[in-house]
Amino acid sequence: MNWEQALLSYLPEKTEEIATVISSMEYSLTAGGKRIRPMLTLAFAKLCGGSEEAAVPFACAVEMIHTYSLIHDDLPCMDNDDLRRGKPTNHKVFGEAAALLGGDGLLTLAFETVLSERAVQYNGYEKCVRAGRILAEYAGAVGMIGGQVIDLESEGRQVSVERLRVMDEKKTGALIAAACILGCISAGADEAQIQAAREYAMHIGTAFQIVDDMLDVTSDTATLGKPVGSDEENKKSTYVSLLGLEECQKISRALTDKAVACLKQFDGDTDELVQFAYQLCERKK
Repeated sequence: MNWEQALLSYLPEKTEEIATVISSMEYSLTAGGKRIRPMLTLAFAKLCGGSEEAAVPFACAVEMIHTYSLIHDDLPCMDNDDLRRGKPTNHKVFGEAAALLGGDGLLTLAFETVLSERAVQYNGYEKCVRAGRILAEYAGAVGMIGGQVIDLESEGRQVSVERLRVMDEKKTGALIAAACILGCISAGADEAQIQAAREYAMHIGTAFQIVDDMLDVTSDTATLGKPVGSDEENKKSTYVSLLGLEECQKISRALTDKAVACLKQFDGDTDELVQFAYQLCERKK
């Protein structure tokens, strides 16, 4: 069973009584996307000499957290977006209440998955508990949620590049870091490797957001599968508005180079992660 098949296997049975919320969860969970975070969990588990099969529950849990965050991010009280991954956003299909609860369902299912019998069977209790704590910390108020708060409070204001950096380390980088760290934990990596994985993730996370800001200016809705120009419409300060496209290209490349340098801490074959970092930097959608 590959990780995407496993992802669906963790969804509760769609009984008549709870069919709406399970359908909401499934709709966004199967909507596609880049699948960056689970790929990183599995890649770091493999790099550190672990089993990809053992890391699958952790990879699924990270993707559930990411998907819940997108559902909530699109709600009218947040970004109020109509499209996600080329499809109508969750609340456009199921309504605001069901979308909110679908996101909540995925958030809680993530921790059920990290602590599931399957996860414990492959990883043991100690690794599962540590993975759950890391995921909670990096997805919570000091991590992803904190970054979203900074983002909301920055709308309509001129903010500094430093504030953007802190926001993106939390909003984007934190969950990417959790994905990498969970792969290391599953494989039994040492603390130096876990720290290197975290730094790799934070660098590519910031680079990813800078490229996202650039694409919001240079791309189109058909290519991205989501609305463009929303940053300007919401009067949000971005790397592009503060630094310009040319400087953003330089910074994103420099951050990617730093990320790749972090991989020297590992003895295994890092080619996949090196190529992945540069592909993220050069992506067009």
